[in-house]
Amino acid sequence: MNTNTSIGKVALSGCTGFVGSAVMKTLIANNIEGVLLARQPVPGGGNFSTFAISSIDGRTNYKDCFEGIECIIHCSARVHVMNDFSTDPLGAFREINTHGALNLARQATGFGVKRFIFISSVKVNGKYNRSGEPFKSDDNFVPDDPYGLSKYEAEQGLLALAEETGMEVVIVRPPLVYGPGVKANFASLIKWVNRGVPLPLGAVHNKRSLIALDNLVSFIVHCIDHPKAANEVFLISDGEDVSTTELLHKVAKAFGKRSLLIPVPVCLMILAARLIGKEDMANRLFGSLQVDNSKACDLLAWKPVTNMDAQLKKIADAT
Repeated sequence: MNTNTSIGKVALSGCTGFVGSAVMKTLIANNIEGVLLARQPVPGGGNFSTFAISSIDGRTNYKDCFEGIECIIHCSARVHVMNDFSTDPLGAFREINTHGALNLARQATGFGVKRFIFISSVKVNGKYNRSGEPFKSDDNFVPDDPYGLSKYEAEQGLLALAEETGMEVVIVRPPLVYGPGVKANFASLIKWVNRGVPLPLGAVHNKRSLIALDNLVSFIVHCIDHPKAANEVFLISDGEDVSTTELLHKVAKAFGKRSLLIPVPVCLMILAARLIGKEDMANRLFGSLQVDNSKACDLLAWKPVTNMDAQLKKIADAT
């Protein structure tokens, strides 16, 4: 991990979220100073002051909070949800993920902020590998998923702003992030395995790229002042792709549990999922989603700081 204490002041959004809070702790541990964009003061904020905001959207006024800031790490987002009951899902995602990011970046340019690190998503590339090949950062694809589209539009706007103003933009597209405190579907899988619930997932031969929280944080910090990161898009992962079956075996091992996986044919489970309207969930469990992280490793000389087994054990120890 880049622990260069000569890094200038940093502004961080999303500092109470899953990824943002881990970034904040690492910045503080490395004696980096700056500003947290949050609704209220954040406990354990170290050398960071708090700039109080009610939300990060297209109307937020940041006044003079970026005075002396050299880099912004933008982790805040309206996250992807399985069942979105909004009457206008795309509009809701755009207000935070697109307009919020662009408003933040535009105001930052007025204070001479040098670099803007945008935590995007692999959903910009798609929900699964359509061609059978791992996603690459330069794939030409416009997502149709509202969440992915809002992130894509933010990326395009930020890159255009970089050309216009000279502010450097770094775009990071992680796949599923896991670590202590993980929620949503990954937390559900852990709960099922930990409780010894038999699962019909013993014969799934897909391949999925994931990113350990420690690895993602390491990469984000690495990008703060790396000269070759400027105006680049990075897909990032642990570099050890696994099937759903292999992942569940690893989770069971980390928790000291026995794997109770029944080898049900995938074709039958996909058919059943379609019949009950759960095709999207079936794609995540049975489809492949691999990313090529060679650009991050080769261009920036970055490498993961942990592996999947160690991060899963860290989750188990924290549970």
